[in-house]
Amino acid sequence: MGTTRSLERVLAAMGKLNGAPITFELVDDVPQGGVLCALPALLAQGLLRHTGRTFNLPAGFYPLETYFLALGFLALARVLSLEGLRYEPPGEWGKLLGLDRIPEVRTLREKLGQLCQPGGRAQQWSQRLSQDWLAGSEQSVGTAYVDGHVRVYHGKLTQLPRRYVARERLCLRGTTDYWVNAMDGQPLFVVSAPVDPGLLTVLRESIIPRLKADLPGQPSAAALAADPYLSRFTLVCDRAVYSPEFFAEAKAERIAVLTYHKFPGSDWAVEEFSPREVKLVGGEVVKLELAERGTRLSNGLWVREVRHRESSGHQTAMLATDYRRSLDKAAVAMFARWCQENFFKYMGEHFNLDRLVEYGVEPLPETVRVVNPAWRQLDGQVRRQAALLAREQAQFGALNVPVQADLPQTEQWAAQKAQLLQALQTRQQQLAELKTQRRQTPKHVTLKDLPQAQRFGQLRTDKKHLVDTIKLIAYRAETALVQIVRETLRRWDDARALVRQVLASAVDLRPDPANQTLTVRLHRLASAAHDQTLQHLCEELSATETVYPGTDLQLVYELVGEPPPQTNNERPPKPG
Repeated sequence: MGTTRSLERVLAAMGKLNGAPITFELVDDVPQGGVLCALPALLAQGLLRHTGRTFNLPAGFYPLETYFLALGFLALARVLSLEGLRYEPPGEWGKLLGLDRIPEVRTLREKLGQLCQPGGRAQQWSQRLSQDWLAGSEQSVGTAYVDGHVRVYHGKLTQLPRRYVARERLCLRGTTDYWVNAMDGQPLFVVSAPVDPGLLTVLRESIIPRLKADLPGQPSAAALAADPYLSRFTLVCDRAVYSPEFFAEAKAERIAVLTYHKFPGSDWAVEEFSPREVKLVGGEVVKLELAERGTRLSNGLWVREVRHRESSGHQTAMLATDYRRSLDKAAVAMFARWCQENFFKYMGEHFNLDRLVEYGVEPLPETVRVVNPAWRQLDGQVRRQAALLAREQAQFGALNVPVQADLPQTEQWAAQKAQLLQALQTRQQQLAELKTQRRQTPKHVTLKDLPQAQRFGQLRTDKKHLVDTIKLIAYRAETALVQIVRETLRRWDDARALVRQVLASAVDLRPDPANQTLTVRLHRLASAAHDQTLQHLCEELSATETVYPGTDLQLVYELVGEPPPQTNNERPPKPG
């Protein structure tokens, strides 16, 4: 579709127009128009909040808000990359933005670069939004979930360090992002680590200081002094956080830690477990067999050990330095960590979170500490020699004197035994020498100490951070719609799929400048039950009285057409 607002585009090209006016036309069957249902939630989650004081663009045809709305709508419509916009009808998308066309891919890339200049603006905007999310989230009060997620890089622009990728069960090159989520899986903020120092280091240096400053609901200094078992907040992590020293450090700062036991030992007696009805974070009520003991770690720290016994008999052991949380709530909080895992999986499948936004490499500070290649090579040799030594020891132990052996057989056995013993002693000596060399070699060096051929950079982050933040807003907006849909939907598990269906549906637009309204008419679904849920969604969205950005038109949502006829699913009576 060609442009229909040529005069305004010419004025913008001459520098005499800073943002074309947003005007809507009476149109039917606009594809992907269901994304307008998410507009109130997008604005509530902060899509256009702080943009005016964080970003600026030179005068042009498209207003600043249009770029953010376009990226938010595209994310909700599952256009997984900017390149994917090439295969979308630009005129149809323009109708949803109140313009003649959506910006082209080249324009979007150019404006993203301008929005991120000077560097750091995307991070500033994301940090301001995360502060708002932390302050306004009931699920984030008192508990934060932290986990690492590796964005694998298969390119050749730089040789990023290898790291273990659990979902692939391989060591691959990439960047580790440490995510902080609320109990229900809602993302709060992320810390990227091109050179992964480990979860404990990231917690100490980046995450804990930020949570102490921004996490709501923390007790006062007087309350902490009055109750020695009270904590500022609780960190929930996987086994990577297991460290008795870190547990003691966190306890000294009045921060509780909840994680899986890395060395659980033998199973507990079945008699210790008792069935308990608990309410999970999603609202489901289930029965869990739980038990609890007190235990001391290697450094003498006393912690709670909670165990869950499955019907198969398998026991899951958890450690907690949260002494105030009940047994039931401690187990629920630990198992709610799967909401964060589901978030990673969903964002990867539906929002393409791991995809690159631009190609390019940025230099890393020369003071960054990396693993010494010489130490890594020695460590690999030590591991190989240790594996060979274990194999030879097994062979030596399995070589027994034959039963009722004669003298020649005994001499042959003795010769083989002596040969294996000599090989063992040689292997042990080689292993000891390698361990000595490894001990004398520094494990970490700064980047500037590496040879030029072994140095590496980091992938460009500004555009990626900006686009990912908009994707997080889109995910949070979609989740808000899911919560509304679940109020009338019988099957909660179908809520997110139903919302995706609504977002992908066509709509009719009915602007009414006289009454200052923009009516979004949704097409009915195939099921009458879903239509009732959709009607409830329309009522809730209309009640927000959201005004379309850049206009004075209040959004009104309604269903179009007559409801489908009710069908009688009862079987007809048998004749006679």
